[in-house]
Formats: sequence, structure tokens, C-alpha cells
Amino acid sequence: QVQLVESGGGLVQAGGSLRLSCAASGRTFSSSAMGWFRQAPGKEREFVAAISWLGGTIYYGDPVKGRFTISRDNAKRTVYLQMNSLKPDDTAIYYCAAGQDRRPQTTSTFYPYWGQGTQVTVSS
Repeated sequence: QVQLVESGGGLVQAGGSLRLSCAASGRTFSSSAMGWFRQAPGKEREFVAAISWLGGTIYYGDPVKGRFTISRDNAKRTVYLQMNSLKPDDTAIYYCAAGQDRRPQTTSTFYPYWGQGTQVTVSS
């Protein structure tokens, strides 16, 4: 069992940056792949980024490639999402998720554990 709590969301102007954090509790964090997803109003949940248990394998969704960076610190039981060059289209609730395996996946059904989400709003 893994419990996840996101933080770091907020309101930022286009072109700005935010760093999201996801603090995890539960004994399986260090052996779990982790992912970030987002959901904008009226849209389906979208894959953002995922990282393997040791950070050696990372995937990004096409809309965020080159702008977002996912990382993790297993000693702190925390995964991060550094978001740069933010655009209004990045406005969404961002969710952290923990997977069932060490290898990351891009589909939400792979992840049984989810945080409550943190709102990111980018103004133009």
C-alpha cells in the first residue's frame, strides 16, 4: 500500500516555472515506478511523465517534452516534476501515481495508487 500527497501547484504566468512534489508513504515506494498525469476540465486524464524505480528509465508525454523533468529521491520518498516554460494549455489538476512494477508505464491503468491532485493554473 502506498499513500501519495502532492504539493507545489499554484498560479503562474505563461513562461514561468513550478516544481511539483509527491511525498509517498508505504514500504513499496522505492521499488515502484512513479508517474505524473494531469486532467483539464472537460478532458480525459493525460500522461505527463513516468520514472522507473531507480530513475534509469524516464518517459514523457509529447506535449511536455523538453519543458518538464521528472526525478525522484528514494531516500526522501519523494518524486518531483519540474515544469518550465509553462503554457496556458498546461492548466490542469496534476496527479502523482505509484505503479505495481519497477518499470514505468504511460497508461493510467498501470497505477493502482493515486494522490488527491494539485491544481496548476497558467495565465496568459
